[in-house]
Amino acid sequence: MSESKHSVPPPESDPRKWGYFLLGLFTALIVFALGVGSMRVYEGWHGSSSRVVGSEKDEGEIVDEALFDEAWGIVQDDFYGALPSQQKRTYGAIRGSVRSLDDPYTYFIEPEPAVREQERLEGRFGGIGAYLNLDEQGRVILDPMVDRPAARAGIKRGDILLAVDGQELAVPADLDAVIDMIRGEVGSKVKLRVERDGEELEIAVERAEIELPSVSWRPADDDPQVGYIRIERFSGITDEEFIQALADLTEAQADRAFIIDLRGNPGGLVDAAVAVADHFLDGGVVLIEKHSDGSEKKYHAQATATVPEDRKVVVLVDGNTASSAEILAGALQDRGRAILVGEKTYGKGSIQRIHRLSDGSAIHVTFAKWFTPQDRAIDGQGLEPDVKVEPSPDYDSFMRKALELLSVSNESE
Repeated sequence: MSESKHSVPPPESDPRKWGYFLLGLFTALIVFALGVGSMRVYEGWHGSSSRVVGSEKDEGEIVDEALFDEAWGIVQDDFYGALPSQQKRTYGAIRGSVRSLDDPYTYFIEPEPAVREQERLEGRFGGIGAYLNLDEQGRVILDPMVDRPAARAGIKRGDILLAVDGQELAVPADLDAVIDMIRGEVGSKVKLRVERDGEELEIAVERAEIELPSVSWRPADDDPQVGYIRIERFSGITDEEFIQALADLTEAQADRAFIIDLRGNPGGLVDAAVAVADHFLDGGVVLIEKHSDGSEKKYHAQATATVPEDRKVVVLVDGNTASSAEILAGALQDRGRAILVGEKTYGKGSIQRIHRLSDGSAIHVTFAKWFTPQDRAIDGQGLEPDVKVEPSPDYDSFMRKALELLSVSNESE
């Protein structure tokens, strides 16, 4: 029976072999230590070159940061022109990664547009109370809101804005950038230099909290007993505006029936749409929200409707009626509380959570989808109107059809 060739014979049998063994072991330890040290130095230079990410289904996928560094190194060496800042590179990397999800409603936005978006959703911001538009030359033209800080300070419609706090505006101007310059903390002042009838004027305006209207209303032109209510978007002040609309129209005796105009409404806050639906529904489901894990949430109307059931309702919709506007239209249609008149709606029925990041930027992430009370899918489907109407270049065919339907309804009663 022979001994294994990998075993070490007793040292007393061969002293020379034992010495060779110790020398080899010592050499191996030195090589190992040098290898570990080299790896740590390399990682210190380049960062960890790879990380395993994801779950079991994508096991083995590697995010190779060294590959990115390699590619960007080539760009730095070869690109003819100014290179973007590290911040812009980071934003670009986030934006590109999110775009790879192939979901148009999951996206990244930088700090300044994220602030404007939040202001639109809240319906309030610190500003001067003026509309800004660009003329054909790209100059900023001011149009002050009635009884708001700009108008009270002396800004007039048609004034050309030349500078903000001493900073000259480029022509053509970047309207978003100018808006950011004008908005600020409530109570602070902004100095505007404007041109009026060839003369330059310096006007200081104190910023105030400006509410961005989302609802407008009036008695219908061709039937003053019908209340017309237009909802531009669903924001944090939509429900209180809607309550005021109902009160004013009732006082004006324009409450025999109502026309709710949602044409071009891109959506907004879900809770605001549900709150408006509450005014027309006596309890029951308004919206079903289904999540990817199979769970669902149901939104219910309050037990008592504000608008009596005998008040007929027509909802005007078109191809740009989307998201929360489709929630309201779908709920009133499914519950038999309104007639939808117009065109098929947009079909945006997915829900996004808005996550504010540490530097003020934001990321929208789709996490669920909406369904009407009768479990009809909105996303990618849209809502079919009860009465289809083709737009007319000469008159408001949607409004005319709505008034015809309400007139017939009134005669039948």
